[in-house]
Amino acid sequence: MAAKNKIEITFPDGAVRNYETGVTGALIAESISKSLFKKAIAVKIDGKLCDLSLPIETSAKLEIITKDNKEDALELIRHDAAHVMAQAVQELFPGTQVTIGPSIENGFYYDFGRKEAFSTEDLAAIEKKMRQIIEKGEEFVREIWDRDEAIKYFESKGEKYKAEIIKELPEDEPVSIYRQGEWLDLCRGPHMPTTKHIGTSFRLMKVAGAYWRGNSKNEMLNRIYGTAWRNDKELKDYLTQLEEAEKRDHRKLGREMNLYHFQEEAQGSVFWHPKGFTIYNQLESYIRRRLSGAGYVEVKTPQLIDNKLWEASGHWGKFRENMFVVPDEIPNIEEEGPVIKGEGSLMALKPMNCPAHIQIFKQGITSYKDLPIRMAEFGCCHRNEAHGALHGLMRVRQMTQDDAHIFCTEEQILAEVKDFVELVYSVYKDFGFEDIEVKLATRPELRAGDDAVWDRAEQAMKDALEKLNLEYEIAEGEGAFYGPKYEFHLKDAIGRTWQCGTCQLDFVLPERLDACYIGKDGNKHRPVMIHRAVLGTLERFAGILIESYAGRLPLWLAPIQCVIATITEDSHEYAKEVYEQLKSLGIRVELDIRNEKINYKVREHSVAKVPVMFVLGAREAEQRTVAIRRLGSKEQQFIDIDKAIKSLANECKAPY
Repeated sequence: MAAKNKIEITFPDGAVRNYETGVTGALIAESISKSLFKKAIAVKIDGKLCDLSLPIETSAKLEIITKDNKEDALELIRHDAAHVMAQAVQELFPGTQVTIGPSIENGFYYDFGRKEAFSTEDLAAIEKKMRQIIEKGEEFVREIWDRDEAIKYFESKGEKYKAEIIKELPEDEPVSIYRQGEWLDLCRGPHMPTTKHIGTSFRLMKVAGAYWRGNSKNEMLNRIYGTAWRNDKELKDYLTQLEEAEKRDHRKLGREMNLYHFQEEAQGSVFWHPKGFTIYNQLESYIRRRLSGAGYVEVKTPQLIDNKLWEASGHWGKFRENMFVVPDEIPNIEEEGPVIKGEGSLMALKPMNCPAHIQIFKQGITSYKDLPIRMAEFGCCHRNEAHGALHGLMRVRQMTQDDAHIFCTEEQILAEVKDFVELVYSVYKDFGFEDIEVKLATRPELRAGDDAVWDRAEQAMKDALEKLNLEYEIAEGEGAFYGPKYEFHLKDAIGRTWQCGTCQLDFVLPERLDACYIGKDGNKHRPVMIHRAVLGTLERFAGILIESYAGRLPLWLAPIQCVIATITEDSHEYAKEVYEQLKSLGIRVELDIRNEKINYKVREHSVAKVPVMFVLGAREAEQRTVAIRRLGSKEQQFIDIDKAIKSLANECKAPY
């Protein structure tokens, strides 16, 4: 126990030291070693990131943060870089208002109030000014201001947006200002000690328009995006990744490969072309086989459902703005007059399948002996995403999920969750993804159910991961309203991560919708409902695959697995014979006997990312052989046709 005017500081390794009340993180780092003091950029006090200069008044757990702490360091670097960018803009363009500028994934941005839009040339000038400010090494100093004085100050500077933010702060929240040299900004912090700690591994990327507060009724602002990293290697790797991602953009490849398109008349919905729909069908067929093998039964539920069910489930209150809603019955306007808003029953296109699955579960009497019930549906769902949020296959309004719900007892949670995690890893491996990160999202502040139920649910999910010997991160407070969840993040070929699979425990929806089973004691009990998906949505997963493989999909997924291309007309009959043999084996094959040069045909089918070409000329027809060309290789393999067909048929088999 610490003496009077002393506090106990507990370090990550369990060591405890006593310090004077009011000691700062900087002093603590210096007391440990001069080298640590030089490397320190912030501290975590009881898990909260704080300035090194913050006085510590009570005993606490403390961690010294350096640039070796990648996640925390990047957040600080990007936050500080945003402040320096804002300062640079105001110095170069007097009269520009600064609004909000957070750090974001892979970078930062700031929104500015300015009549003229920024140009690419402006970005170069701003970046140069930022480097000058960073080189000065100005200290970040936190100040607490009187609310009225802060409002008066920013209004006097013409900073109406900052004044508006301060006016809306809760009465008990201090007005925190950070100063770097003569420039200052409203900010909660934390920051690193000086601007020099940011380093020079940053780049301003682009300009865009953004509405104040994200509301289209408000003024349009100028947004500048930047990226910042701990060192030049990380910056170079990221810029290389962006270049590679641009080449792999599924929207571009979709056009080149003739897979799908989008158009204004159906915003957020995919027009699947035959080749693209082949990929879609292969995904659905594969995951259907996996689910059948894992003991799931498949169902189909309506797309239009009365709002009464959505009200009972709780989705109407929480998800209404993202639902497409129509009247239950359209009156004859000539006879009955115009529709009155709010009159009559409403129907909604389902945004998710879970309430409908409970309706199937409730039909008849379910015994504990029937559990678990694993109910799957390739349910077509609709969500009213904002136009600006739509992004090819990755963010759509109409989607199909590989959705399923497991109804089980509390005692069965561990086994069901464990089996599901094993299924997820096995499926991802079949698609070539083996670098998987798992996050366990725990109880949010606003939630349903008591703490005892949450304790059991979270423990069951931890136990399952530990039994499987899987590493995982805790995402504090990011669970669903009704229960904790797993998030499965897979890493693609160029190092990007995508969240696809999810597994969520739900004790709330069965209660809301009165789902019951008869237990061993003859009484009614609530089942636990496990919401789970492996691929997520088929559309998005197809997009991820196309980008990760740069369009060069595995043979079993490729829309066209083989093209038979002739060199001369006297090999046409032989080509047709080979085509029929491949087709009879279920291989997706095309015949190209056009009167074009073979080099032209090869280039055309390479752009379309056809994985295998059988090239046939007069010699091949005479000797009953084939010249095999593989996508991405300039070499040809000459082989007996029967052997080639047998080998290709084996390669084209799906992994399950």
